[in-house]
Amino acid sequence: MRGIGTDIIEVDRITSKMEKGQGFRELVFSPLEIAYCEKQTHKYESYAARFAAKEAFLKALGTGWGGSGIHFNEIEIRNNEAGKPDLYLIGNAASQLAGLNVQQIFVSLSHVKSVAMATVVIL
Repeated sequence: MRGIGTDIIEVDRITSKMEKGQGFRELVFSPLEIAYCEKQTHKYESYAARFAAKEAFLKALGTGWGGSGIHFNEIEIRNNEAGKPDLYLIGNAASQLAGLNVQQIFVSLSHVKSVAMATVVIL
């Protein structure tokens, strides 16, 4: 195992940042994630869970956000046909990870009205 990371966030924090309308959504989330979350009944819970997954991934990588050179919107959560979330890297993030011999990335998301959390395991 290369690393494991967990993050938890209050849904209200994500809600307030997004409602300010200053581009937070586009800086943090990919167009695919935005399209998915906007269709959800409790969209801010979905956004918060994806935010937590991005933080958890960077923790599992061992760099944290500041030392990675990876933009949040380059870490993408996609749901497969069964609804299971998978973590994909796009752009610069994919290029950086290519040299690290990563075999697989596992992600688990959970959320309720007030909090969202995610765990990421990198093999």
